[in-house]
Amino acid sequence: MPELLAGHTTLRLGGPAQEWVTAGTEAELVAAVRDAPGEVLVLGGGSNLVVADDGVPGRVVQVATRGVTTDAQDDAGDPSCGGVLVRVAAGEPWDDLVALAVERGWVGIEALAGIPGLVGATPIQNVGAYGQEVAQTIAAVRTWDRHEDRQRTFAAADCGFAYRHSRFKAEPGRFVVLEVTFQLRQGTLGAPVTYAELARTLGVEVGERAPLAHVRAAVLGLRRAKGMVLDATDHDTWSAGSFFTNPVVPHEQVPDGAPAWPAGEGLAKTSAAWLIEHAGFGKGYGDAAVSLSTKHTLALTHRGGASTEQLLALAREVRDGVEARFGIRLVNEPVLVGCRL
Repeated sequence: MPELLAGHTTLRLGGPAQEWVTAGTEAELVAAVRDAPGEVLVLGGGSNLVVADDGVPGRVVQVATRGVTTDAQDDAGDPSCGGVLVRVAAGEPWDDLVALAVERGWVGIEALAGIPGLVGATPIQNVGAYGQEVAQTIAAVRTWDRHEDRQRTFAAADCGFAYRHSRFKAEPGRFVVLEVTFQLRQGTLGAPVTYAELARTLGVEVGERAPLAHVRAAVLGLRRAKGMVLDATDHDTWSAGSFFTNPVVPHEQVPDGAPAWPAGEGLAKTSAAWLIEHAGFGKGYGDAAVSLSTKHTLALTHRGGASTEQLLALAREVRDGVEARFGIRLVNEPVLVGCRL
């Protein structure tokens, strides 16, 4: 029986893989992408993926490598040392790493709690939320370069990190992430809180700090309220997370009343969720098969029994509606495999 990608994506959508390989070791992962006859889909947690109903014609490699190593002297760490290097296999679940960091007093990724997927995917998208992004703490990314048929390690400065972007995303299919090294500070307080909603939830001012465990718990609470923590019984979590990125536009193009944050000379980042709502697409917009989340307008959700094409039709309707109303074209955040908007 072919392996259906619907069973391996958080949207629970996607057709069959022509060939399925599970790579439990780094050697198996490299071998699986080296000897593939054509294009390869490297699959992590399936949380940022939209797969066509026709599936994937080539090989799909599921990353199942595990391992976390550190230069810390003990599990609790020594705050006097100031920092710790943590090397993490690509197949480690991301939220497990966040929980471990909070437990051991490693500071810098606590606001990224509850994000589904695997560690290896985080540098590709430069995953971020609640004022943190992985580019702030990544020291190096070790990869397999399929073009040069060799291992290559990139320091953070060479990763081309930008808002939800990296050199790895810019060259799809070339680099397979094997291991990510994080440089984390040590202590009991999280990094300064820069996200206003999180600061209010924690009862601190923007720029102040709070205990690591409190930050993680607050973020998990906020994400659950928006349907952004996976729950098999909650269709609002049958999604790929935020479907559209927050657009960066010239200052003068930001609609009156829309949130805006500085994004470089003459530019501002505005809220995709605000644009969607004010273009007439409220929470729950859609039908019985696919709809916007009832908790958060940025998430397109599968309500059961739908197809990928139905989801994409809704995405097109929202994208085109926002563009017609505001002249701003939203860009999808999830990777589209075998399909397009």
